[in-house]
Amino acid sequence: MPHPHLVVEQSPAGYRWLRLARPERRNALDVTLTAAVRDALTEEPGVPVLLGSTDPRVFCAGADLTVTDAERAAISDLVYDCCEAMITRPGPVIAVITGAAVGGGAQLAAASDLRIAGPDARLRWIGPPGLDLAVGAWLLPDLAGRGAALDLVLTGRWVEAGEALALGLVNRVEDDPERAAEQVAGALAARRAGAGVKAVMAAGGLLDRLRAEREVNRSAWARVTGVSPAGRERLSGLEPGGLAGAPVPPPRGR
Repeated sequence: MPHPHLVVEQSPAGYRWLRLARPERRNALDVTLTAAVRDALTEEPGVPVLLGSTDPRVFCAGADLTVTDAERAAISDLVYDCCEAMITRPGPVIAVITGAAVGGGAQLAAASDLRIAGPDARLRWIGPPGLDLAVGAWLLPDLAGRGAALDLVLTGRWVEAGEALALGLVNRVEDDPERAAEQVAGALAARRAGAGVKAVMAAGGLLDRLRAEREVNRSAWARVTGVSPAGRERLSGLEPGGLAGAPVPPPRGR
């Protein structure tokens, strides 16, 4: 079923657009939107995907800060579902970053196979204060090296487009990143490229590190919510505000 805050478009050139469309909340992620992104990534897995925003001022602000801690824990878990889907699907995922990407939003950008940024793009790998979450530690060393990754993860500082390019966090900075990304996606679709390369790139412990970070963060959220890591699967199937309501069936793709 279509989600009101996720615009999915099919291009005749053989790729799909996924656009976050919640500008009033800076594309902040709630449970159902994050599940919708995950499900869209698992559909037509061989087709290249462009992941971006309907609002060029922002890519994604991460988890919605207005929801309960338990829902934010579920969103965190679903973000790792999205990242794993990006890494394991044979079709390439290209993040089109035109504005701010924070927390879970920066995770989605970094987990994409290619990242094409605009001049106003900025990224920040950070979680809520006091929780000691690991945000991006599983992936950033592969992109920027261990030293730079530790700087970014420990300080949670902003990285502007130019520095992101210099560090290898984005592949290109373009005045018109959407057009540039569409050209790349069209070429990849025409070549049917990605499956073999991605299988090799996913080897060597990348998914193990993703799952390790996920477990660290599950435990951190459990200390706040009182919900054990074993209960996270159930929480990921709740409606927004679902702690006060009835559970719904888990979204497709679990």
